[in-house]
Amino acid sequence: MPPLRTALLQSSGRPGHVDENIKVLDGAARRAADAGVRLLVCPELFLTGYAIGADVPRLAEPADGPCARAVAEIAARHGLAVLYGYPERAGEQIFNAAQLIGPDGSALANYRKTHLFGCFEQEWFTPGEQSVVQAELDGVRIGIMICYDVEFPENVRSHALAGTDLLLVPTAQMHPFQFVAESVVPVRAFESQMYVAYVNRTGPEGEFEFVGLSCLAGPDGTVRTRAGRGEELVIGEVDPEFLSASRAANPYLNDRRPGLYGSLV
Repeated sequence: MPPLRTALLQSSGRPGHVDENIKVLDGAARRAADAGVRLLVCPELFLTGYAIGADVPRLAEPADGPCARAVAEIAARHGLAVLYGYPERAGEQIFNAAQLIGPDGSALANYRKTHLFGCFEQEWFTPGEQSVVQAELDGVRIGIMICYDVEFPENVRSHALAGTDLLLVPTAQMHPFQFVAESVVPVRAFESQMYVAYVNRTGPEGEFEFVGLSCLAGPDGTVRTRAGRGEELVIGEVDPEFLSASRAANPYLNDRRPGLYGSLV
């Protein structure tokens, strides 16, 4: 099975301007497709911006709304899958969500952030209730979570036990927590034997300063590609053969003793 060429779009776009962010996404998709990429991953709440406060209800859309159709058209035109973050409206509730669109424009998976970070998110969003959401792309089993979710080891281990090969983590990681991008994410990839694509916003936005440092970490704990602090499109490869060999060599999942962990629940 050939490696899955994956692009990480580190960008904050233009917060509050959905049409402009869709243009940024389209341009990134074109550049990624020209480089042979099959999967493009965007940051948390990319289509609207993160620090949009009271504009959350106005900009929230259903999972099959106009933004989803616009992204589907981009994905199909460029022949690659796209994961994008957006505020999802479902009746009276709004979720911090990420949706995966396939290379043919079909919706493959939609995930709602389960662990909300800070007063802003807890004021405007409802927490999701499904921790493991997966889809298949080119023979690779893809899982999705958002930002703060990856900082809970139980969350990532649940994906490992469900067979996730590549965990996509759109994020809005801010100063002074850059150690998550630098240290926590590679450790998560190693301890749960998977690839992790952690894709951040960058620069000042409202009261926040996003640190960039997006990365693709491998199951051996090494970073395959790493962005700096500014706007950037970086590309790495998810190698199923290397993942299989790593899982055979690393005994973590086989050596677990779940009977001892009942107190965690």
